[in-house]
Amino acid sequence: MAYTNGNLALQPKRKPDQKQVRETKRVLVKRKPLPVQEKLLYLFTVALFVVVAGVIIFRYAEVYQLNLEIKNLNKQYAQMTVDMKELQKQVQELSDPERIRKLAENEYGMAPSEDSGIQVQRGGDSSETALKQ
Repeated sequence: MAYTNGNLALQPKRKPDQKQVRETKRVLVKRKPLPVQEKLLYLFTVALFVVVAGVIIFRYAEVYQLNLEIKNLNKQYAQMTVDMKELQKQVQELSDPERIRKLAENEYGMAPSEDSGIQVQRGGDSSETALKQ
């Protein structure tokens, strides 16, 4: 082997420069705990917000319930109005004097009386006539 660049034994391998790490000391600041009064103030503030939110949600639920009830009552009202109109139409048809006369003659075998009065028989053989007025 050929000799080049001198003796390597005399020139030790260079170590890379290491960065010096400096330890920094942190100063820990110990916080003082919150006083009891301040803790209670925070607790009551949170409790107040929870109560107010609960009241608001409860009121919205009541409003929703009332709206649902109103909607159902309006449906019932509309249905009853339709039923009432149908019943009024039936009453009008059933109370027609011509229909009543035909029903009395055909179904029950009644005949119109010749005089305009109503005859009432009392116990014996005497009869009286009540005239229409």
